[in-house]
Amino acid sequence: MRTGIKNLLFACLVLSVKPLFALTLPSVFSDRMVLQQQQQNPVWGKSSPGQKISIQFAEKTYTTVTNERGDWRLFLNPLPAGGPYEMIIKSEQTKVIKDILIGEVWLCSGQSNMQWPLSLTNHSQVEIVSAHFPNIRLMDVPNIGKESPQTNIKTQWTKTTPDTVKDFSALCYFYGRRLHQALDVPIGLIKNSWNGTPIEAWISRKALEESGDFSELLAYWDNEAAKFDPEQHQIKMKAISQWKKNGKTGPVPEASHNVLGGGKRPANIFNGIVNPIAGFGIRGTIWYQGEANRTRGYQYRQLFRLLINSWREIWGQGDFPFFWVQLANYGPENQTPANYSDWAETREAQTMALSLPNTGQAVAIDLGEGRDIHPTNKQEVSQRLVRHALAKVYGFPMTADSPIMVSHKIKDNTVILTFENVSTELNAFDTEEITGFYIAGSNRTFVQAKANILNKNQVAVFADGISSPKAVRYGWEDNPKANLYDKRGLPVTPFRTDDWSLGSIQRKVPKI
Repeated sequence: MRTGIKNLLFACLVLSVKPLFALTLPSVFSDRMVLQQQQQNPVWGKSSPGQKISIQFAEKTYTTVTNERGDWRLFLNPLPAGGPYEMIIKSEQTKVIKDILIGEVWLCSGQSNMQWPLSLTNHSQVEIVSAHFPNIRLMDVPNIGKESPQTNIKTQWTKTTPDTVKDFSALCYFYGRRLHQALDVPIGLIKNSWNGTPIEAWISRKALEESGDFSELLAYWDNEAAKFDPEQHQIKMKAISQWKKNGKTGPVPEASHNVLGGGKRPANIFNGIVNPIAGFGIRGTIWYQGEANRTRGYQYRQLFRLLINSWREIWGQGDFPFFWVQLANYGPENQTPANYSDWAETREAQTMALSLPNTGQAVAIDLGEGRDIHPTNKQEVSQRLVRHALAKVYGFPMTADSPIMVSHKIKDNTVILTFENVSTELNAFDTEEITGFYIAGSNRTFVQAKANILNKNQVAVFADGISSPKAVRYGWEDNPKANLYDKRGLPVTPFRTDDWSLGSIQRKVPKI
């Protein structure tokens, strides 16, 4: 009887005690982090429901109470560049985050050309041994694809040293280093890139569904997921593993791909590595992706805009700067003009996203390598990309945008093209002859064209045998031989004057 009463009292006591949970924060909030200067920065985490949370930071105290799920969020007052600071967060437990700097934070995303490490770029040995920048902080996000949105990732902030930077994104590092040198403030660089991934994997399922434009793409992947057999996948993976242990002797086992995970399926990357950091205070984003979508250039028009708009919405920082690298030249150089080009159609889709506010594009059709989809001259790519930040965000007086064709007029056998963003004058690089222009008549068959520079921002295009031209294209190939530049060193943006049908217009699902 006495034992029963004791058990009853113990049970009542347990029921009356509020469950305690450890104070946790996403790993983006950790030692050596950089917070964005001159704006409110959110800090969030989890603890027990109804628990008071206090943050002591930069001689101020901020308090809140967790909700019924134990979630909490606080906004820190804007601060100028500086540091180091210490942040003390208290609830049932206390956490201390040390060596915090205030400066400029940029998110670096995309696929393999953003992921490409410093160790594999031009002059990598020189770049690595000279990488001593303790006030440039790096965060390297692991590649994790998930079916549902995650709230944390396992990563940390590090100082830039030869050892920490060698495997970090070369483009991201070069971009941040230029900002650090120009602004003389701490720089935080968050690299969450993943090689070989399509843009739809970086967009939330909610955004893809609500857009109404990608039902066929989502249905395709839903069907692939429904057919996927996890048990058979494990059996095949074990067979492959055993085959490798046996020295790869005997018949090659059947391959198996986990369509539920990885970085191919729509929203998987967003769920795994974007959602956990979404909302962290940033100045802006740089992006280098498109190769994995190159056969679906027409669809990329909507996908790219959706990615930019949906990220801006979920970050809650308004139309933050979003700058990207247009696809570089790649593949064999054609001897005759091509009417269709997967790479050109995707580049056009990228250029069309310039209609969104606070955007910029680094044209790179001259920086690629025909035999390698990963050009190693990331230094020059970063120079063109960082111009957008220096000019448009930080107010330095410099040219940022490549010249772009804005109008054309047909006069007899000649097409007169007018360009914007010409800072000095147009110039044919390396040779007096301008290359890269094609012209077509009513039969819509393009031939190589001749071109003359008329004045600062106009070019005349014509060709023997084309008496009544209908359209002009420039740089409209996978790997164009095009040499028209602004004398500041920025290449003219590839373009076409026609609106004729594209090869990618009906392609709405990938090949896996």
